Amino acid sequence: MIKRNILITGGAGFIGSHVVRLFVNKYKNYNIYNLDDLTYSGNLENLLDVESSQNYKFLKGSINDANVINNFFEEYEFDAVIHLAAESHVDRSIANPFAFVETNVLGTVNLLNAAKKYWGRNCVNKLFYHISTDEVYGTLGETGFFTEQTPYDPNSPYSASKASSDHFVRAYGETYNLPYIISNCSNNYGPNQFPEKLIPLFIHNVIANKPLPVYGDGKYTRDWLYVVDHAYAIDLVFHKGKLQETYNIGGFNEWQNIDLVQLLCQIMDKKLDRKEDESAKLISFVKDRPGHDKRYAIDASKIKEELEWEPSVTFEEGLERTVDWYLNNEIWLKNVTSGKYQEYYKNQYQS
Repeated sequence: MIKRNILITGGAGFIGSHVVRLFVNKYKNYNIYNLDDLTYSGNLENLLDVESSQNYKFLKGSINDANVINNFFEEYEFDAVIHLAAESHVDRSIANPFAFVETNVLGTVNLLNAAKKYWGRNCVNKLFYHISTDEVYGTLGETGFFTEQTPYDPNSPYSASKASSDHFVRAYGETYNLPYIISNCSNNYGPNQFPEKLIPLFIHNVIANKPLPVYGDGKYTRDWLYVVDHAYAIDLVFHKGKLQETYNIGGFNEWQNIDLVQLLCQIMDKKLDRKEDESAKLISFVKDRPGHDKRYAIDASKIKEELEWEPSVTFEEGLERTVDWYLNNEIWLKNVTSGKYQEYYKNQYQS
């Protein structure tokens, strides 16, 4: 078996933790290094089940620090990078665009520079796999889908920063012969997601009987992808994807926000043994955010045809599993919303 040293950035975050878990458990011949700065959404409690595995190591550090990145590349001799670390919340990007430039653009370039330096131009069995978003494509009308050939047209500081990072990855491939793959995914949902995003936020608010703030008229459409299915797609792209190619990863699953929220309320009423439509009474419509894209929808036929990947669960099944997870892990949810989860790193690694 081929032994590999794989750096996964942002591995304590939502998607990253599912990718780390999958790789640690599935590939015992791989050494998996999880680099995370443990900012507000990075949580090592997401990985309690694998933290003692012999082929797993946590590295505390920021991709914004080039010296830290270079030192880790030199010490651990990474032969592949799966790059997930990013600022990802659109509302935060509107409030503080520079933080997104710093992490999503400059942080990515720091990683690219380190890979270029330590791999050289003869990059046999090396790979820089960059995880991006469908938001780089902008917005769609009522018809049509994003394909891998769709021109970039970002409308928020977040999507602009991710588009820029995609361009830098491709530029390093062309200029320095760096082997790369990019994938652009639709909205993820599932266990361990920090409750600033719609689904975990609304689950938390329903439990607490707090308002469910829906932007505008609620008729914004998104394609939803269960995070475990995304992790399996990343696994396939990493091992079987073609170099210098892009893969769109979507859920084949469009929902308007208001329809999603109403379905979620129905599930929550059932799980919490509440009266019918009780949770729906918490829905409130709030002022729309600037630059709000109307519709995202991904054509994921390329990854389906080339790599034989498709989602394993329907949205209704995935949403119910997600609700069950949050209801069964209320301590995790309380720790995250109170900030106590950050104490775990201090107690575990700094004591």
